[in-house]
Amino acid sequence: MDDGQTRPVVVVAGAAGDLGFRIVTALTAKGASVRALVRRPVDKLNLDQVHQVAVDHNDDAALTGAVTGAVSVVSALNGTAPVILGVQGRLLDAAVAARTPHFIPSDFSLDYRATRPGDNRNMDLRRTFAARVDAAPIRATSILNGPFADLLEGEAPIVLHKLRRVLYWGNADQLFDFTTKDDVAAFTADAAMDPAAPRYLRIAGDQISPRGLAALLTGMDDRPWKLLRAGGIGRLSAIIAVVRALTPDTDAPFPVWQGMQYLRDMSTGRGKLHDLDNARYGKRHWSRAADVLAPTL
Repeated sequence: MDDGQTRPVVVVAGAAGDLGFRIVTALTAKGASVRALVRRPVDKLNLDQVHQVAVDHNDDAALTGAVTGAVSVVSALNGTAPVILGVQGRLLDAAVAARTPHFIPSDFSLDYRATRPGDNRNMDLRRTFAARVDAAPIRATSILNGPFADLLEGEAPIVLHKLRRVLYWGNADQLFDFTTKDDVAAFTADAAMDPAAPRYLRIAGDQISPRGLAALLTGMDDRPWKLLRAGGIGRLSAIIAVVRALTPDTDAPFPVWQGMQYLRDMSTGRGKLHDLDNARYGKRHWSRAADVLAPTL
């Protein structure tokens, strides 16, 4: 479908990915016309108000043409340095060349500005790219949402169903931020169409500690859930170093040790989100940990 004449046009890179597709869907629901940048047409993107543009990200002229006329460019690209610094960097350059007024980089993370350089590879990449964004003549907005809620049971599982335990490192009362991908997508769609969106927006669907998770699960399950302390932060750091040393080099964005690095930044409180912007666009319902965990009990 061609871009609408009266609808704002938003470009989404990485539109065929998990988060990217959710952002596309949220944008169309909010009245935007989406220009989805893809390597080749994708059946699931054959939607109303979505125009797929097959583009070579190494072709600067084609990439600039693909983003021309948009009110915002949203990057949902996922990867390591070749993607986050390379492909996304060319996307940023194209947005600047096309005089696009707004750029949303693929941050979607805890607050990397407060993490320690060298502690978390993916946060280091975001920190490096942020410096490039800040030097570019374009208004930018980074969405910081803490870990995606599927981390509760995903790459670095915290909820251990078979044992009815909540695994933690360090302090059982350290609050964690969690946000579902659908909530992140809906908020990102609003930010993409907001001409006054600031440089950083912080959101969290829920903020809950390991101790709070154990109490929540006990109440939901009608059976006791207990805490399982795996060790202190020093022990976690030592395990990360060993696992990373034994893992073959990979461009995968989330090898096991990367999930553990994320867990360390959560467990230390570095990267914790403060002064949330949840209310900025009037969104009232945010999925909480109970909503995520209920189907698995």
